[in-house]
Amino acid sequence: MGFFDRLFGKNKHKDDCDCGCKEHAAKEKKPAAEKKAAVKAAPQAAPPKEFVNPLDAFPLLPGAPPGGKLKLAVYWAAGCGGCDVSLLDTNERILTIGDMADIVMWPIASDGKEKDIAAMKDKEITVSIINGAVRNTENEHMVKLLRQKSLLVVSYGTCACFGGSPALANLVPGGKDEILDYVYRQCPSMKDFQDKQKAAVLPQTSVKTNDGVITLPELYDVVKSLDQVIDIDYSIPGCPPTQESIAQLLAAVAAFAYKGEALPPKGTMVGVSNKTLCEECPRKKESRRITKIVEPHEIDVDPELCLMDQGILCLGPATVGGCGAKCTRAAQPCRGCYGPTSVVSEHGSSIFTAIASLFPVLDKDPTCGEADIIEIMSSVKDPLGYFYAFTMSKALIKRSVVEKKKGGQ
Repeated sequence: MGFFDRLFGKNKHKDDCDCGCKEHAAKEKKPAAEKKAAVKAAPQAAPPKEFVNPLDAFPLLPGAPPGGKLKLAVYWAAGCGGCDVSLLDTNERILTIGDMADIVMWPIASDGKEKDIAAMKDKEITVSIINGAVRNTENEHMVKLLRQKSLLVVSYGTCACFGGSPALANLVPGGKDEILDYVYRQCPSMKDFQDKQKAAVLPQTSVKTNDGVITLPELYDVVKSLDQVIDIDYSIPGCPPTQESIAQLLAAVAAFAYKGEALPPKGTMVGVSNKTLCEECPRKKESRRITKIVEPHEIDVDPELCLMDQGILCLGPATVGGCGAKCTRAAQPCRGCYGPTSVVSEHGSSIFTAIASLFPVLDKDPTCGEADIIEIMSSVKDPLGYFYAFTMSKALIKRSVVEKKKGGQ
């Protein structure tokens, strides 16, 4: 019997079949009463828990607000586009949001231009939702322009809040020049092409053509979070933000627009709790000592035991809660996209301390031997990339640099 036979019900071996197989011949010897008792005693599988969209409790928006439509802008800086797509998690409400607000800019969905925004009066835009880190001159120009033209600015998603994945570029010692050199000269997909050119071809920030001057944004050596460039009013972490967070944002804006209710205090981080992710995680914690660090695919993950207890690095102890521990519930460790708790200023060092506290302790000496520490930590293939995967822009170390000295570097 194959998988598809079972899936589509093509198996002939049923209790009422007349195939004459040994399996059913043996079953027929059982008394009817015994068969009925076995069926009664068989445990019934619990019905699957129905997914409840947090936005379902939020009504559709009832047309334009009493004072007229708001103006809404959405801009993406250095990011992957996932935050823009997450806004579609409002489901059918995305249609009635158009009744509440005129979308004056949203590069992924509408045709608003920079010149249109520049022509607006200051504070004419009610809310600007900006996702992505500040990576280049265009990012900086646009976020400063939107700040000038907006009453409120929301830092949306982990890249905007903490630098996110783009900020890992801060770890490249040579900065933008080293990155461009690798991408356009050294990587295997480009090297053969460049070797055939008379001169290496690199992106130029300005090129004259018969039709005029074509420009490209200039990369920066340091990737910054949004609040390191402009003043922000609210922030929503997450990679991308969850439906719960989006529901909270939408509810606050709608209450302000339709009922005149006060907005949350400036500086509010929407969608987070006052707990760590560990406190939200349902897994059983035994605080076992770490003797070896592994990746989830390298072991048979216990579905109920804390991932850290199984030797899987998880940033839950140092990451703020609010996401509902969605990753750890699915047997994937927390990577820290919600950022540190309010009492922690350094995400990476905080999680390193938490991990170090679980190193094996010697019988007679309450310290871990140096050789043991080196052996355990050497199994972490990319410590900086792991501990600062989302928060490099806010790290105390900021970036890697090359110090030039006489006779070398």
